[in-house]
Amino acid sequence: MTAIKHALQRDIFTPNDERLLSIVNVCKAGKKKKNCFLCATVTTERPVQVKVVKVKKSDKGDFYKRQIAWALRDLAVVDAKDAIKENPEFDLHFEKIYKWVASSTAEKNAFISCIWKLNQRYLRKKIDFVNVSSQLLEESVPSGENQSVTGGDEEAVDEYQELNAREEQDIEIMMEGCEYAVSNAEAFAEKLSRELQVLDGANIQSIMASEKQVNILMKLLDEALKEVDQIELKLSSYEEMLQSVKEQMDQISESNHLIHLSNTNNVKLLSEIEFLVNHMDLAKGHIKALQEGDLASSRGIEACTNAADALLQCMNIALRPGHDMLLAVKQQQQRFSDLREHFARRLASHLNNVFVQQGHDQSSTLAQHSVELTLPNHHPFHRDLLRYAKLMEWLKSTDYGKYEGLTKNYMDYLSRLYEREIKDFFEVAKIKMTGTTKESKKFGLHGSSGKLTGSTSSLNKLSVQSSGNRRSQSSSLLDMGNMSASDLDVADRTKFDKIFEQVLSELEPLCLAEQDFISKFFKLQQHQSVLGTMTEAEDLDGGMLSRQHNSGTPLPVSSEKDMIRQMMIKIFRCIEPELNNLIALGDKIDSFNSLYMLVKMSHHVWTAQNVDPASFLSTTLGNVLVTVKRNFDKCISNQIRQMEEVKISKKSKVGILPFVAEFEEFAGLAESIFKNAERRGDLDKAYTKLIRGVFVNVEKVANESQKTPRDVVMMENFHHIFATLSRLKISCLEAEKKEAKQKYTDHLQSYVIYSLGQPLEKLNHFFEGVEARVAQGVREEEVSYQLAFNKQELRKVIREYPGKEVKKGLDNLYKKVDKHLCEEENLLQVVWHSMQDEFIRQYKHFEGLIARCYPGSGVTMEFTIQDILDYCSSIAQSH
Repeated sequence: MTAIKHALQRDIFTPNDERLLSIVNVCKAGKKKKNCFLCATVTTERPVQVKVVKVKKSDKGDFYKRQIAWALRDLAVVDAKDAIKENPEFDLHFEKIYKWVASSTAEKNAFISCIWKLNQRYLRKKIDFVNVSSQLLEESVPSGENQSVTGGDEEAVDEYQELNAREEQDIEIMMEGCEYAVSNAEAFAEKLSRELQVLDGANIQSIMASEKQVNILMKLLDEALKEVDQIELKLSSYEEMLQSVKEQMDQISESNHLIHLSNTNNVKLLSEIEFLVNHMDLAKGHIKALQEGDLASSRGIEACTNAADALLQCMNIALRPGHDMLLAVKQQQQRFSDLREHFARRLASHLNNVFVQQGHDQSSTLAQHSVELTLPNHHPFHRDLLRYAKLMEWLKSTDYGKYEGLTKNYMDYLSRLYEREIKDFFEVAKIKMTGTTKESKKFGLHGSSGKLTGSTSSLNKLSVQSSGNRRSQSSSLLDMGNMSASDLDVADRTKFDKIFEQVLSELEPLCLAEQDFISKFFKLQQHQSVLGTMTEAEDLDGGMLSRQHNSGTPLPVSSEKDMIRQMMIKIFRCIEPELNNLIALGDKIDSFNSLYMLVKMSHHVWTAQNVDPASFLSTTLGNVLVTVKRNFDKCISNQIRQMEEVKISKKSKVGILPFVAEFEEFAGLAESIFKNAERRGDLDKAYTKLIRGVFVNVEKVANESQKTPRDVVMMENFHHIFATLSRLKISCLEAEKKEAKQKYTDHLQSYVIYSLGQPLEKLNHFFEGVEARVAQGVREEEVSYQLAFNKQELRKVIREYPGKEVKKGLDNLYKKVDKHLCEEENLLQVVWHSMQDEFIRQYKHFEGLIARCYPGSGVTMEFTIQDILDYCSSIAQSH
């Protein structure tokens, strides 16, 4: 290692004016061993710079190179890893942590010791040394001013010190007193040695002269020791006296402590007694109210409520530790429990009697409502019961079993009461819908008693009727539902609409009022507590809600809203079946009633959902709305089916088809009903289905028609459809309106062209032959040279159609068209005018062919355009 140290000093540090003080052979921790050297160096020039240099052997040759250098002032921490056990690992914390493993622990310790000395000398202890043996640092503490930093290489650095001004002045005076001090140093040193010996002798004599003074000092010290012994004796006696006083004071302090402890215990005991008396003492008035209070009067109810609250406070008081072990407390708690049980029984019995009495009182008022379409008002009953709301809350928190029993009894009594009221109410509604007693029997109602007998089975037995007959002059409506819509006028439908609206308007406040009462009376609107012993087990017949009861404690369900909803389902279990029966009756009376019911029911569902989407009313009306929507879809399907089944007479002209007129009636009625309705989308979908069915079946009937030409059937019916859609302005059928117009126009043109081929049949055939020759490649001016189409043949054909014959042919055509067309659509003049225009167009076409194919022949028609206009006008006027 010494040889390496000298080589590094010579090759690396001497050229840089640096001196190598310590060296350690290391490699990086945790990696493959690539040895290098860490060197502690100082510069030879002032100010001195101390560095830690990493030196590595070159890969290309056997020499060392300087790899990296750190200033010692940048070193923050030296971590030796273990101050007790020998460990070659150590860390140096510069700008980052460098982990090293030394070749030996001795080298590591020597290097760390050198770093510590350099830190002491040049950095004034700025570096932290962690896990470094204190012994290692103590060995390195300097013992004098000129103590060396490390080995002999640093002696010169420590011995060399600058002289201060005083020392320089003394040396100058000494050298001035000896002129040869510079020229003869040996003589000067000898002189100095002699003077030093003289001074030593003087010092020895001075010491011997002071022996007498030392003896005097020793005597004084002996006297002082005697005085100290006397003082110690006095202090001992004082201490014995103070010890006696201390024992007496301790006894007094202990006595005071016992007195204070006794007083504290008395105060605490008084506080506990006052706590128990203040919080567990129930006034005699409250006890009397709980035992004998009048639960029928308002004053008695208020007194019982206050007493029940006071009892609950006493029972719910949070006792302090140990209170429950006191016999008096146990007796008081038992007394409270007995009072609670007694009052809970009295309250439950009284409320059950109130529920029963309400059923009897309300039944007596049913007779006066039986003839009117109104439901009895339960507000007085609710008002009377709400006086017990706070007591019900008390019962709910103290005796859940009795609270639950009251809940079940209330549902039982009220469900029977509401069932009677609602059934009578719906029977009145059904009688009013069907009208007289005679009409009531038609739909399965007995007018004498106003009762609906077997309404469901009677209504289901009503079959779908389809007359298949047209109205007179093709204007009668096809039967589109369970009964013919033509049998009922607007007044009947308006009457049904009002009755149905009245039914819903009566049911809605009834359900909302009952739900609000249940929420307030049974205290279900504030807490997320739940019905403990009830679960939904409601079947289609309105079965009872049940839940297994476990130790009388509430069992959780989703929320108190669920309990309210289940109570409402139990109480009003008959509403949904009755509404469905009423809807079925309305649908049997007139299938178009489903439109009124869909609009009204949708509005009430929308209103209920805005208030509470999960409420009983919202859910029930939503279920009924599904039935109404199903009936509406069935009505649409029946209309489409009956379109497909329609049969036409083979002996009479078709005219406007029944289902086309029915669609017009349906659309007009639907637009008046669905104006500003919430479920417009349902109607738009129905429109799309119906109009497609109308289009398809019009074409089907037109193809099957034998008496009336196909084009006439298509033209008249699509003209009627176009007129209907234009009048009603149904936005979702704009495309169908354009399609109907196009079909009407196309078939009008087709019918006109087909009909005009008959009055001038031979002339048409002749010119068709001319056009065929031209199409085959014969030049127009050469057509006259064809044997069958020469000028003589042309004149012969033209002579067959003089003006008189043309007028006769047009007159016959007018009569034929008049037979084809129906009067109700009034298209005769439109068709006749189109035929006039088409005839003139053909005339001009024939004149053009004559001019091109027979130039200079002088051949012309025997009638003019003006003649055609006069013929058509006179024929139209004559008919």
